[in-house]
Amino acid sequence: MDIRRATCPETVEAAGHLFDSAPLPEATARFLAEERHHLLIAYVDETPAGMITGVEITHPDKGTEMFLYELGVDESFRGRGIARSLVAALEGLARERGCYGMWTATDEGNEAAQATYSGAGGVLEKDQVLYAWTFSQQ
Repeated sequence: MDIRRATCPETVEAAGHLFDSAPLPEATARFLAEERHHLLIAYVDETPAGMITGVEITHPDKGTEMFLYELGVDESFRGRGIARSLVAALEGLARERGCYGMWTATDEGNEAAQATYSGAGGVLEKDQVLYAWTFSQQ
């Protein structure tokens, strides 16, 4: 397995099956243009097998942390440690870039994600509540 940072839209398009939906060209270009946005792709024999995205977030009184935005592994490659390797790679990048920590959120019933994150050294935060706002795209 080889993990590489995606830097061009063609790379993202070739790995499009790893996302929840097909990558949008305009959103892909915007994501890749931002130096604090990171997309790592795991390859097995040059086949995109998994991906992880991270976004650096800086706050005036806290510094910079990495938000693990999304993690996906192609079903045919699951159970091989790819997800855990991607989390470790993003953690390494976060440390390299001077982040003080990394965090993510997942669904309560997503046992696979929870096992991956705890197996990669993540610690479950107790008493956290997540709120979301959804805006229509017109």
